[in-house]
This record gives sequence, structure tokens and C-alpha cells, in this order.
Amino acid sequence: MKNSVLHPAASRFYADHGWLQSAQTFSFHGNYDPQRIQFGALRVLNDDTVNGGKGFGRHPHDNMEIISIPLEGTLEHQDSLGNVALIRRGEIQVMSAGTGVYHTEFNKDPEEPVTFLQIWLYPNKLNVQPRYDQMDYISGDRHNRFQQILSPDPDDEGVWINQDAWFHLAELDKGFEIGYQLKKEGNGVYVFVIDGKLEVDAQELSTRDGYGFWPESAARIKALEKSSLLVIEVPEKW
Repeated sequence: MKNSVLHPAASRFYADHGWLQSAQTFSFHGNYDPQRIQFGALRVLNDDTVNGGKGFGRHPHDNMEIISIPLEGTLEHQDSLGNVALIRRGEIQVMSAGTGVYHTEFNKDPEEPVTFLQIWLYPNKLNVQPRYDQMDYISGDRHNRFQQILSPDPDDEGVWINQDAWFHLAELDKGFEIGYQLKKEGNGVYVFVIDGKLEVDAQELSTRDGYGFWPESAARIKALEKSSLLVIEVPEKW
């Protein structure tokens, strides 16, 4: 197996902008470490909390697959494609920036914060037509199983992006063990612990820890306590 990377929660970059608190797994804006640029096609994994009544002003993106997964609260999205939408816990949003798009993200609640995962992946196609989509996965069953919420196939379960990547969520009972099977040979797996404590192969992980590795075909995951997790499968090269 290729080298693995461990990113304990406390080792993440941290940015406090007053209205925004951002814990950043990989180098982002003013925070830079040449050893923490990306994991395969996974470029950004930010754990962001936006205070009530605040948000990101209008800003551009291009040639990036941008995914938002709210963990608490509601985020309002507006973009130059004409989309206006609210995304809540239990939903996933994707924006293929392609040739270029402007958007804003805003917490409309004047008091309660919103916490969400902001994830960027490099695309396997450049300069595509920009596209927006979101999906409600609340009704999906992820108790002691993997629930697919993203893939490269528009006809598959979940939203889709321009990359050979798959996202799965799971909520595991204490002591439950499960195997994650690679969707594509040669891909890597990045496990992010939303809450709880896991053992991934021989590596122990706690809340907000991240662990990336390159399994031959499958990975063993055991919940050391009740846990929720996100599994991100990405190619090394594209």
C-alpha cells in the first residue's frame, strides 16, 4: 500500500475572521504547508462555521468541483447562473465551476450559526459549462451502512461531478465493523470523522480527524464508539 497521511483535528490550519471560523485540512488562502496541498484530486476540506446573519460575499470560481455538506443550520446559496437555494443538514450541494461562476453563501438566521463542510475536488474535464445541483439525503439509510451521496455518474445515486470520485456517509453503532469497497482500482480513500471514534485498518481516529490512504481494494472500518463519518474516494491522478 502507498504511503498514508494522518491529519489529526488539532493539526488543521485555523482561521478566525470573527464572522467565520474555519478549520482547514489542506493549505488554503493564507495558510500554507507544502506537505499539505491535497490528497489526490481532493484539494480542499474546510470545516466552516458562519455566525448568524453573516456569509461569504460574491466571489468567483472556475475549473473546480465544489461540494457543500451542512452539518448544522441552513445556508443560502445564490449564483450567477440564477440559482437561489437553501441547503440544510441532510442535504448536499454541488457546483461545477467550469468556465467560471460567481456565488454567495449566507447564513440567513440572525442568531444561530451554520456549520458545513466545504470540499473542493479538481475536475477531470476543464472549461465545462457551469452547473449547480443539490439533493436531500435525509430519507436515505446510513445506519451501519454506507450511503452514497456523490458519484461521477448522473444516473447513479446522489449528485454527480466531473471526476471519478465517490462520497459516502455512514453512522455506525459502537463495535460495528464495516468494509468499504473501492469503486475504481487505484483510487485513494480519505476518511473524515464527523463525530465519534473509529479504527480504520490499524489507525485510530477521533472527531474531526482525517486519514487518507491507498487500499488495494477494500478498507476495514470499526466504530470504537457511536460514530458518523464521510468517506471520500478520489483518484491519485486525473
